Amino acid sequence: MKNKIVELLDAQIENMDAEEINSLLEIPPKSEMGDFAFPCFKLAKVFRKAPPMIALDLKEKIGCPDFLNKVECLGGYLNFFVDKSMFARQIVENYLSDSNYGGSDEGQGKTICIDYSSPNVAKNFHVGHLRTTIIGNSLNKIFTKLGYHVERINHLGDWGTQFGKLIVAYKNWGSKKAVEEKGIEELMRIYVKFHEEAEKDDSLNDEARAWFTKMEHGDEEALSIWKWFREISLKEFMRVYELLGMEFDSFAGESFYNDKMQPVIEELKQKGLIKVSDGAQIVDLEEYNMPPCLITKKDGSSLYATRDIAAAMYRKKTYDFSKCIYVTGLEQKLHFAQWFKVIELMGYDWSKDLMHVPYGLVSLKGGKLSTRKGHVIYAEDILHESIQKTRSIIEEKNPNIPNKEEVAKQVGIGAIVFNDLYNQRIKDVIFDWEKLLNFDGETGPYVQYTYARAASVIRKIGDVPSVYDYSVLSDDVSMALLKEIARYPQVVSDAAEKMEPFVVSRYAVALAQAFNKFYHECQINVEDENIKYTRANIVIITKSILKDALSLLGIQCPEQM
Repeated sequence: MKNKIVELLDAQIENMDAEEINSLLEIPPKSEMGDFAFPCFKLAKVFRKAPPMIALDLKEKIGCPDFLNKVECLGGYLNFFVDKSMFARQIVENYLSDSNYGGSDEGQGKTICIDYSSPNVAKNFHVGHLRTTIIGNSLNKIFTKLGYHVERINHLGDWGTQFGKLIVAYKNWGSKKAVEEKGIEELMRIYVKFHEEAEKDDSLNDEARAWFTKMEHGDEEALSIWKWFREISLKEFMRVYELLGMEFDSFAGESFYNDKMQPVIEELKQKGLIKVSDGAQIVDLEEYNMPPCLITKKDGSSLYATRDIAAAMYRKKTYDFSKCIYVTGLEQKLHFAQWFKVIELMGYDWSKDLMHVPYGLVSLKGGKLSTRKGHVIYAEDILHESIQKTRSIIEEKNPNIPNKEEVAKQVGIGAIVFNDLYNQRIKDVIFDWEKLLNFDGETGPYVQYTYARAASVIRKIGDVPSVYDYSVLSDDVSMALLKEIARYPQVVSDAAEKMEPFVVSRYAVALAQAFNKFYHECQINVEDENIKYTRANIVIITKSILKDALSLLGIQCPEQM
């Protein structure tokens, strides 16, 4: 219908192309103002007339084609009232004809690399790591929906001087038994101990540097301890990923690029980009209003930028990506801008395909939650606490529900994920248990509950034949729901273009709200089979889209709640 209206307007407006007309066409805030509205203000200068006069002229030229009930002028707007039965038919048929409704094949034959999560080995996976993990996972699902092949890369922080410190700490204050029993917790304990002792005895730092040098030179003992620490850490990280229902294609961390950095440094030298400053090797970025990008320290050891450049070059060669996306905190904005610029200066035009997707901080309302110790909130703790709180709500509201544990997990995890993705990623996220576990607000549990309600309606009706009497759907409430259904493909496309999962989460709430109004105002399980089955089919469509939208956020849908 929208395309038909665009065609009508395009035939009458010479100074605007169809794409611009399409972008200007609006959905009015109230149904009594029509289904679509075209603002004529941009045409005032061209036609040298007041917008209301332009609207009137266009109305007379367009007339009233059969797919419209009427066309009205309202101020500077031309308002279109579509034939509701025809509109309903088109929306339903569009949905039924597309097995991947909301998706597309725009990414066919293209690869996108997404670098996300990437925790540091031998350190706890804390609540701050959840943001990159949740946002990256959702972007992976959104781009996959649009036909792209996505490489999910977990660029582990598994190299650097901290491992020299850990080896010294382990040899002085640790034991194999304690590390095997307590895992990362013990590694953290001895790491903290190292720093306490190094303040009193600086020679420990020299010892740590020596151990890291051994690692860099392939010392067998140093590497076997490092490898053991890495495996222990990965095992603990996998528990969190399992809770979140996430998988990765690559865990190639910083260590993977050890033998790939020297060629990068050599290339930078050959291209005349390296300068020496105080013994360190840098790429001067002053003319781009940025500090220099450090390539090697005085002692010759590499830095994050060196490894990131080597990793990007490896990924381009291995995956030939159309985009390589880095999901990290906003505070790393300069770091990415610097080394993206270095790749551009090296002469690689694919530098434009490198994208930093930043996000804000996580804070907690009401102070500290139950944690194992200190002020650090571990991701695993917060996920389990959400499951436990959800279980308590279920015990109180619906104690006889089947699969109680699974439902508590789906809703508890879903609540945290949805809370993270409900606002623009650049905004800070606040953990507020009362709000995020609310079954009535704009939350994950609310959308999941709506899905379960739709599932319950279909269970009560039983088999639903493909009956569609489109005249049944011409009331305002049904039309409002159908308009939300029609909006889904554009929502997915917008979310990908902006790299903003919140576009999908906001849509999921809007669809749930439209469905709940439909559920309350349009009785479904009635005697008239035409009405019953037509409305039941709309329930099935809504249920399917709700499930798909939540899956793009990384959230599962319980059939009963």
